[in-house]
Amino acid sequence: MPTMMKAAVFVEPGRIEIDDRPMPDIGPNDALIRVTTTTICGTDVHILKGEYPVERGLIIGHEPVGVIEKLGANVQGYREGQRVIAGAICPSFTSYACQDGCSAQDGGHHAHGYKPMGGWRFGNTIDGAQAEYLRVPDAQANLAPVPDGLTDDQVLMCPDIMSTGFAGAESANIRIGDSVAIFAQGPIGLCATAGARLRGAGLIIAVDGVEERLAMARRMGADVTLNFREVDVVSEIHKLTGGRGVDASIEALGLQQTFESSLRVLKPGGTLSSLGVYSENLTIPLDAFCAGLGDHRIITSLCPGGKERMRRLMQIIDSGRLDLGPMVTHRFPLEQIVEAYELFSHQRDGVLKVALEVS
Repeated sequence: MPTMMKAAVFVEPGRIEIDDRPMPDIGPNDALIRVTTTTICGTDVHILKGEYPVERGLIIGHEPVGVIEKLGANVQGYREGQRVIAGAICPSFTSYACQDGCSAQDGGHHAHGYKPMGGWRFGNTIDGAQAEYLRVPDAQANLAPVPDGLTDDQVLMCPDIMSTGFAGAESANIRIGDSVAIFAQGPIGLCATAGARLRGAGLIIAVDGVEERLAMARRMGADVTLNFREVDVVSEIHKLTGGRGVDASIEALGLQQTFESSLRVLKPGGTLSSLGVYSENLTIPLDAFCAGLGDHRIITSLCPGGKERMRRLMQIIDSGRLDLGPMVTHRFPLEQIVEAYELFSHQRDGVLKVALEVS
């Protein structure tokens, strides 16, 4: 077995580069997987730009599809050579947060309490998935076998964007027949649109400024698409709902403008489900917030992790209820990841998701 591997390393803000790194060591509760396919996430772009802090020298990436290379002594029920995924959120399931039902907020106890988002470890607090090999901690809880017949592309969205988009729809508590507006149809917004359809929404309104993304939103289940460059979206949504406002809005970009619009289209008593990663302070407008008396709910989500979450997502794909394969618009070998980041971060050439072929 080799002692070194290729990996994408965060060097400094503005620089993620391929480097040679030692193969990961694994402990008794870990697994080593040989990564076959991975991808780049919008959060990785925040890391690249220095908008989300991680340690210099960290291997980036949190969306692995691969094959078990080696199992720790305590890991039962798996075999070497088995195709698996692991969620971007890979909790220990031993912490207070996990046992309180909030596994994404897993983390060690510190003098000042928990570190938020402690369940997100790959490419955040430990080395990540944009590499030839990956150590999966607490593997018994986090490795999910890929059903026979599903390709890497079909399950590539499960570790993060499918789980996150669905979490947005789940947190919005969408009921059968609800009206829902989803702001931004990037990969996560598209998955939120698909999640709203699966939850039984009766009217799904997708908002974006790129026609190709609005076309994909229709494939994912949107009934109406609105291009914010062409119409006053807030006014149009109030018309579409007969002046009632939507039961739920989902914000999937992380900007003041989309957050504010998501609040302005809500009915009294509606839910704003926020998925965006924000890089500066938000302001809540007084009128849209009804001075705090509108019975609104604003809820944020970091998707749950673990093998059961991954199993459920792959079952949706295996059953044919949803195909996210078309969201892979570009392919690169791992060695060309710098070019892949350049394409993805500038949203050139109609990119939605990039498949990084590792082995």
